[in-house]
Amino acid sequence: MAWNEPGNNEKDPWKNKGGKNQGPPDLDELLNDLGKKVTGIFGGKTTKGGSGSGLGKNFSSIGLSILLVVASIVYAFSGFYTIKEAEQGIVLRFGQYTGTVEPGINWKWTFIDRIIPVDMQSTRDMPSSGFMLTKDENVVRVEMQIQYRVVDARNYIFSVTNAEDSLNQSLDSALRYVVGHADMDDILTSGREAIRQSVWQELEKIIAPYNLGLIIVDVNFKDARPPNEVKDAFDDAISAQEDEVRFLREAEAYARGIEPRARGRVKRMEQEATAYKTQIVLDAQGEVARFEKILPEYQAAPGVTRERLYIATMEKVYGNTSKVMIDVEGSNNMMYLPLDKIIQQQNTNNRSGNTKYIPGTQSSVNTSPLSSSNRSDRFSNGRN
Repeated sequence: MAWNEPGNNEKDPWKNKGGKNQGPPDLDELLNDLGKKVTGIFGGKTTKGGSGSGLGKNFSSIGLSILLVVASIVYAFSGFYTIKEAEQGIVLRFGQYTGTVEPGINWKWTFIDRIIPVDMQSTRDMPSSGFMLTKDENVVRVEMQIQYRVVDARNYIFSVTNAEDSLNQSLDSALRYVVGHADMDDILTSGREAIRQSVWQELEKIIAPYNLGLIIVDVNFKDARPPNEVKDAFDDAISAQEDEVRFLREAEAYARGIEPRARGRVKRMEQEATAYKTQIVLDAQGEVARFEKILPEYQAAPGVTRERLYIATMEKVYGNTSKVMIDVEGSNNMMYLPLDKIIQQQNTNNRSGNTKYIPGTQSSVNTSPLSSSNRSDRFSNGRN
C-alpha cells in the first residue's frame, strides 16, 4: 500500500489527517511548530490560542532577519579578491567586458562578475621548427624561438580565440616565407643574422592587423642544419667556407703587417737618396768654390801653383798608402820603400823602449833605421 493512500496516516510525511488535503503544509504552521520547539529547548512555555501563534511569528521574523544579515556579510566578504603586481584583471559582468582592474585588493559582485587575471610583465617563449624548402631548392631544418610579452590585456583575451595559437601560426608562416626566399648557404653560414631580422619584421607585419595585444621582445635563431642524409657533405662544404674566410683574414693580416715595413723602407731609401743628392751637390759646390779661389793664384804664378798642387796631391796620396815605389833617376832600378814595415818597426821600438838616452839633455835620439829626416831627404830626391 502506498504511503499516500487513505488510512495510511502514519506514513504520511505531511501528517495530514483523514487523507484529506494531502498537499504541503502551511508555512505559518511550520514556523509555529519550529518556534514551539525552540521555546521548549530554552525553557519557555507555549499556551494554546493566539499567544503561541504570535511568538512563533515574531521568532520567525527575527531568525529570517539574522539569516539575511549573515548571508549579506558572507556575500560581501566573498566578493574581495587580489590581483598580483605583475597582472591586470579583466572584469566580465554576465559574460560582457566591463573594464580592467589594476593590481591590488578589489571587490566584485559574486555570481555576477568574473575576473580573468592576465600576466603583463613575464616574458614568454615560443619555439618553432621544421623542415623547409629554400630558394635554391634544398631542404633544411630550421629552429627558431621568439620571446614576447602581453601589453594589452583586453586585446589579448578578446581579439582572437587564442592569441598564443595565432602567434604560433604566424611565426611558422613568417619563418617559412623567409627561408623560402633565402639560399641554403646564407641560412647555414653567413646570413643567419639577416634571416633573424627578416623573420622578426615579417612576423610583426603578419600579427599587426589582428591586434593580439602582444609585443615581440626578441627573436633567436637557434639552429639550422641539413637533413641527416646529406649532413656530412654539408659539413665539408661549411668547413671549406670557414677555411676560406680564415685564409682571407690571414692574408689581410699579412698585408697589414708587410705594407708598413715596405713603406718604411721606401721612405728610408728616399731620405738616403735625398741625402746623397745633397752631399754630391755640396761637394760639387765646394770644388767649384775651391777652383774659383785657386784660379787667380794660378793666373798670377802658374809654376808655383802647379808645384803646390802637386805637393798637396802627393801628400794626400802617400798619406793613404803604406808602400811607395821610387824611380831613381839615371838608373834602371826602382827603389821600394816599405813604409808599413818601417812604421811597424818604429812602433815596436817605441813600445819596447829601444831609445838611446843622452846624458845632460832632455831628449832622446831615435835609433830606428830610418828617421823622419832621412825619409824627407829620400822623398825630395825622388821628386827631383
